[in-house]
Amino acid sequence: MSDSPAARLQVLFEGHRLTPTQRRIAHCMVRRAADAPFLSSVELAELAGVSQPSVTRFAVALGFDGYPALRRHLREVTPAETGAGADLNEYQQAVEAEIENLRHLAELLADPGPVERAGHLLAASRPLPVLGLRAAASQAYGFSYFAAKVHPDVRLLDEGGTMLADRIDAAVRAGATALLCFALPRHPREVVEALEYARAAGLTVVTVADSAFAPVAAHSDLLLPAAVGTGLAFDTACAPMLLGRVLLEALCDGLPDAQARLEEFDVGAAERGLFVE
Repeated sequence: MSDSPAARLQVLFEGHRLTPTQRRIAHCMVRRAADAPFLSSVELAELAGVSQPSVTRFAVALGFDGYPALRRHLREVTPAETGAGADLNEYQQAVEAEIENLRHLAELLADPGPVERAGHLLAASRPLPVLGLRAAASQAYGFSYFAAKVHPDVRLLDEGGTMLADRIDAAVRAGATALLCFALPRHPREVVEALEYARAAGLTVVTVADSAFAPVAAHSDLLLPAAVGTGLAFDTACAPMLLGRVLLEALCDGLPDAQARLEEFDVGAAERGLFVE
């Protein structure tokens, strides 16, 4: 198991039945894992957008006497800083934080079971709808672009509005059995509603999200977490992007003719002079 602050928090939260408000606090702490041991209950409440008593109840739900006891525990299990990164500028610190996110993802992938299960679910769905709105739209597009080279019917859902439910319905009528969702902060309410609608329509929802405590978790059958970086003005999503490529590999493993389709594409691309070599 990774010794990163985010990994330690994930372990601490696992196995507890948390309310939506408590999941919001947990999600906030995972995103601010390095700062979490030093935040007051008021500061954490402000960051999570909840009340200070909610933070206290959250700590009690985890088995502590109160928030001060939770914070003491986090400080005890947090290794002392070595100061090795003290001379890094803000851009370098953002890169180092992303490297840590990738290390955490590598630790999670030590158990390939969830990704392999997701790959088979997605491979079996004909068509395969892929949802991603706002910040996650580029992740959904990238996955769909490559998946379409091996999967016979990939349907990108990267625009919201009243047509979104119609497109989910159309996919179900065409035979879809699963939906892949990329969900990144800030989480649009429309994505949560779309996942709830998709599950009610009978689809199995596989979600790549920035945290196991993201708002989409309650509406996902299989959630695969990959943290985003928060050190810059806009979040960075290297780990979710890489997890999407890992899912593509698992998808190919679930499609017996994937290699043949790739070779067919390469032959056609060469005949058309599609790429400059």
